[in-house]
Amino acid sequence: MFQSPVRRVRTSGRSVLYAVTGLVMVALLVAAVVAGNVVWNGAPYPSADPDAVAQRLKARSDEVYDDFALPEKYPAGSGKVDTGACYYRGLRGIAHIDEARSDVRSFGLDWSVPGVPEAIAREAQWRVRQRLVQKGWKLTHEGDRADSTFRELGFRFENPVGGDQVDVQWNDSTTTLFISVYAPCGQVPAEFVEYDWSEADWHPNEQSAGL
Repeated sequence: MFQSPVRRVRTSGRSVLYAVTGLVMVALLVAAVVAGNVVWNGAPYPSADPDAVAQRLKARSDEVYDDFALPEKYPAGSGKVDTGACYYRGLRGIAHIDEARSDVRSFGLDWSVPGVPEAIAREAQWRVRQRLVQKGWKLTHEGDRADSTFRELGFRFENPVGGDQVDVQWNDSTTTLFISVYAPCGQVPAEFVEYDWSEADWHPNEQSAGL
């Protein structure tokens, strides 16, 4: 028995409709899986090369120390890049509250300059602030505080590109400039081992200090 042309057209049309419907369902399923993965895991952390990050933080510390332009009688102490904890994102973070990820770390370099009088500390901080503003960094915290018993000077700036931060503090009880240079969380290679990390050590370039 031969099918009429009309029946053949209907049969062909249904096949195309079924195929299109199947493709749409597959696409929706894939989209749902992807969306579910994003909701569960949250936005992925960017990749981070620990050595490159350490070099960047040390270079940033050199810049801050240069901008302080302190007299040679106020040398900076050495510092070391340390890593900090980072946590799960998305709904997975609820399932792993306060559980740090072993493959994602933040980075920070802390150092200080002891015995700096307030007037010199103010001038040094002002020079660093001006340089960060010129570079397009954004002020995120103003740390100047004072009452009858203490006086503190400080600020924190953040680079809008990448999220690096520079934090500078001084107080009259220690007369010490405290500097923290920070890089946000990034996913590190599986082979990264912080213990005995050769790139972690920072030593200020004494020759760059002001005279």
